[in-house]
Amino acid sequence: MRLSTIAAMAATAMMTAGPALADLTIPLLSYRTGAYAPSGIPYADGFTDYMTLLNERDGGIGGVPVNVLECETGYNTQKGVECYEATKGDGSLIYIPQSTGITYQLIPKATADEIPVHSVAYGRTSAVNGKVFPWVFINPGTYWDAASIMIKYALEQEGGSLEGKKIALVYHNSAYGKEPIRTLQELGKKHGYELTELAVDHPGQEQKSQWLQIRRERPDYVFMWGWGVMNQVAIQEAANIRFPMEKFMGVWWSGSEGDVVPVGDGADGYKSVTWHAPGKDFPVFDDIQKHVVDAGKAAGDGSKIGEVGYDRGLYTAVLVAEAIRIAQEATGGGEITPADMRDAYEALGITDERWTELGLPGFAPAFQNSCEDHGAPHMGAMQQWDAKAKKWTLVSDFMEPDYDVVNPLIEEDSMAFAAENNITPRTCE
Repeated sequence: MRLSTIAAMAATAMMTAGPALADLTIPLLSYRTGAYAPSGIPYADGFTDYMTLLNERDGGIGGVPVNVLECETGYNTQKGVECYEATKGDGSLIYIPQSTGITYQLIPKATADEIPVHSVAYGRTSAVNGKVFPWVFINPGTYWDAASIMIKYALEQEGGSLEGKKIALVYHNSAYGKEPIRTLQELGKKHGYELTELAVDHPGQEQKSQWLQIRRERPDYVFMWGWGVMNQVAIQEAANIRFPMEKFMGVWWSGSEGDVVPVGDGADGYKSVTWHAPGKDFPVFDDIQKHVVDAGKAAGDGSKIGEVGYDRGLYTAVLVAEAIRIAQEATGGGEITPADMRDAYEALGITDERWTELGLPGFAPAFQNSCEDHGAPHMGAMQQWDAKAKKWTLVSDFMEPDYDVVNPLIEEDSMAFAAENNITPRTCE
């Protein structure tokens, strides 16, 4: 049902008496155990704490409490699918898979069940095309955006040319890790650099051969698509061979405190792309301290607040909450359906002014979704780790990807998916 139709029905709906409103149920497919727990724990804490803040401070969203239904996946695809099947009948409004592998499995399932999926800057990149994937959202950007932004930053560092340069990609040998390869290959054709692809098998603790090759071939840059323990092992190996850390850059899932703190001083200068500012110097964190941590209702022990992973979970929770508000406003009531949530996500936008109202001024770029684009704002900045100060600092402005390269790849891949699955793309008119 479209937002305009829902809005037209609102007056009639408000005159119809109904039962007490049910909680707003949001499943959280988390992984607090296993090799990827160092990344999964702060993310889950940030998401849950923000929803707890809304419940404790505001009485929920639109007067309706939020029920975060956490289900442990251990970052295992099969367990993630089991979590989906076990919770989809509980009034679940949206799924946030927290795994590219789980996302690939849930896209056809959730589409058939008409429940939206928000794969937050991960998953199947071409699902950003809302004409083909009306139930999938990838805000705030895709892996192909990230790869392009990393190349754009390297271009700036090299005075505008990467001709003849060598870039090594150290990647998790999974659907997640393989996502940027095609984009980096196409960008290599455009900018004249040589790309070497170095796969690292799960869980990523053994990387000696890859880094011996890097030491031997001496690439100008190393990019990393890692996750969990793989990240800290890679950064330690880079330090061991004295690779220039300022030339070592990770995707956004390879740039948290859990990735660099274990390496100590050796991680100093390491960089990663990010879609938001680091730290906790924002008013909303004072509210979280007061209403959640001090009240004894925090998901964790409070030590992860302000870390990159925690902030990512909070960012996700903000988008979910804002979409719920939009859906409630459109329907004229507090109780909404997954279809209402899908429509709200397609209309979702956060201005700079709204970020400030949320207690997060300057935290992330403004954006606006549309029927065609389910992944705005597609922007990233580079952050750098200061080992002495033990903090991340932005070292670039937020940048857009090279749409001339990325968009045709998205069109090609999404339309191939549509043809294979007998999908007639929407016109979005």
